[in-house]
Amino acid sequence: MSSADSPFVDDPGPGKRLGVDVGSVRVGISLSDPTAFLATPLVTLQRDEKGGSDLSELTALVAEHDVVEIVVGLPKTLAGRHGPAAEVATAYAAALADRVAPVPVRLSDERLTTVVVSRVLAQRGVKGKKQRAVVDQAAAVEILQSWLDARARAVARKE
Repeated sequence: MSSADSPFVDDPGPGKRLGVDVGSVRVGISLSDPTAFLATPLVTLQRDEKGGSDLSELTALVAEHDVVEIVVGLPKTLAGRHGPAAEVATAYAAALADRVAPVPVRLSDERLTTVVVSRVLAQRGVKGKKQRAVVDQAAAVEILQSWLDARARAVARKE
């Protein structure tokens, strides 16, 4: 699990999906509707690298919402390489996959997602602590919505 996956490959079919934006301090979580059409913010978890409580909370969310697929953002560099943040996201996705099997955990290229979301929030007057509180969820929404849109295009091509 080290490269970005493609939507609709080994697709689990209809059902809710979770989007995950892994940061060094927080993990943003988004949730899709059951038709996999729209992503919305769900929650921000505090990272717990030593104890894994964030992974436990995320595992509980998967069960609570009957999630059929999880999409973790893979923050590649602009050159398309894996930097330290991508390695963290990949390791997080692997640890999550161990906990939620057989629910598939996918990696999705998310270059600059958090940067773009931060700029949009700043333009809308959301700054400082308020921005930090929502930027991870907003990035998770962007990651998941991009995946859902690509999945919808793949489904339309197959029909």
